[in-house]
Amino acid sequence: MTDKKQRIDIHAYLAEMEDIPGTRVFTAQRARKGYWLNQFAMSLMKEENRTRFLADEKAYLDEWPLTDAAKKAVLARDYNAMIDEGGNIYFLSKLFSTDKKSFQFAAGSMTGMSQEEYAEMMLKGGRSPEGQRSLKENRTAKADAAGKKGN
Repeated sequence: MTDKKQRIDIHAYLAEMEDIPGTRVFTAQRARKGYWLNQFAMSLMKEENRTRFLADEKAYLDEWPLTDAAKKAVLARDYNAMIDEGGNIYFLSKLFSTDKKSFQFAAGSMTGMSQEEYAEMMLKGGRSPEGQRSLKENRTAKADAAGKKGN
C-alpha cells in the first residue's frame, strides 16, 4: 500500500505568500516578471556598464526591455517598487553598490527608516512579530475594532 500525499493547491499556497505584512516573497511569478530588471542589475557587475549607467541612466535603461514602472522605480531608487516589479534584492544590490550605498542603507530605505535608524532597530532585535502575521487578519481586526467603536 502506498501513502497518498495530500495535494497542495499551489495557487492558494502562493496567495498566502502575498499575505505577509511588509514582505514580498520572490516567487517564480516575480522572477518571470522581473527577468529583465534583474538582468539590467546584473549588468552592473561590469565596471564599463556602471560607468555608462551613471553617465546617462535613462539612456542605459532604454537599452533594456523594461516596463515603464521598472524604469521609473530604478530612476527613483525605489527598491520596494523594484521588488514589486520582480526585482530580486540580491540582484538589485548591484544597483545600490553602484551608488556606493550599503545593503543596510537599502534595507533602511525600504522600511522608511534612515540607515542609522534601521541599524539601531536591528541591534535591538528587529521588529516585533506581534500583530504582524497576516494582512488579512490585520484588516479583519481593524474592521472588528471599527465595528465595536460604532456600537
